[in-house]
Amino acid sequence: MQAILQQAAAAAASPRSRSCRPFLSCGFICTMLSLSISTGRMSVERLGMALSSVWDGGNATWALSERPVLQPAWDYLRQNHESTLRSPLFPVLLSVSTYLLLVLLYTTLDLLAPTWPSIRRFQIHPDHTVTWASIGNTLVLTTYNHLLYIFPAAVAQWLWRPAVPLPREAPSLAAFLFGILGCTVVFDFQYYLWHVLHHRVSWLYSTFHAIHHQYRQPFSLVTQYLSAWELFSVGLWTTVDPVLLQCHCLTGWAFMVFNVWVSAEDHCGYDFPWAMHRLVPFGLWGGVLRHDIHHLHPGTNFAPFFTHWDWLAGTACAPSAKLRENECDENNTKANGRRADKGA
Repeated sequence: MQAILQQAAAAAASPRSRSCRPFLSCGFICTMLSLSISTGRMSVERLGMALSSVWDGGNATWALSERPVLQPAWDYLRQNHESTLRSPLFPVLLSVSTYLLLVLLYTTLDLLAPTWPSIRRFQIHPDHTVTWASIGNTLVLTTYNHLLYIFPAAVAQWLWRPAVPLPREAPSLAAFLFGILGCTVVFDFQYYLWHVLHHRVSWLYSTFHAIHHQYRQPFSLVTQYLSAWELFSVGLWTTVDPVLLQCHCLTGWAFMVFNVWVSAEDHCGYDFPWAMHRLVPFGLWGGVLRHDIHHLHPGTNFAPFFTHWDWLAGTACAPSAKLRENECDENNTKANGRRADKGA
């Protein structure tokens, strides 16, 4: 495997191939992906390093190089916070604290929006007001789930799992970014399948997922207004996917933060200029507008992040300017979400 990758990288970097470097680079990438799929042994770290060698060979000025761009930050964390980072509790604390900070920010905006037009103009539903009753209701269930399920699981992991070893080397910037992307793609597929299944099977919907759809106009605290089973599923994939892709622990923690961030953004109820669906081109990212439609039309937009699975399955529903409930094709909504609507 290593010899094949080195030969492909050398071929892509040779002077004779400069005129056709884009095609060789694409071919090299496809070759590596095919080999990784067929052997199942190539990690995201190796993929990122190999991609870096292609760009370096092409005299590109991209920052995605093998040079340890993240090494100074990683050395600082290891030298000053090693005991904290090695604790099995650290990923849980990182995820929960990130979520609480985002919820605090968005809830503050919700409370200020009725009197601040500069905030209200970014709301998807400017006529809808987030009440203290709704905040209290969602906060109670979130606290209940964390105290009854998350905290005991974290303590058990802390007692039974040994401290996490910290590698001396930081991931390359390419491996770091491709690792987050890879985990996001895998998580998106996992949750899409889970989501479709729990809308199609009425028992699964009414037992585990209907609670999340109690709010047709979501706000940030609805992000984790979930049943214990759904919270467990999401937490499991977020934890396991970086391990399956053999990511550096720093990459895995960054993916956790990114996952919490975009999940909270999907439910925040605001369409800001810096929202992910505005940053990712070609309509590849669903974002807050499409997920808001999912809460209005439960038979559409099942994927949490990307849009390709919904387009392929015929469940995509693009947002309109006013996000009215009749903006999607009613026949498609009834065909794909009949059982979900009964549960909601």
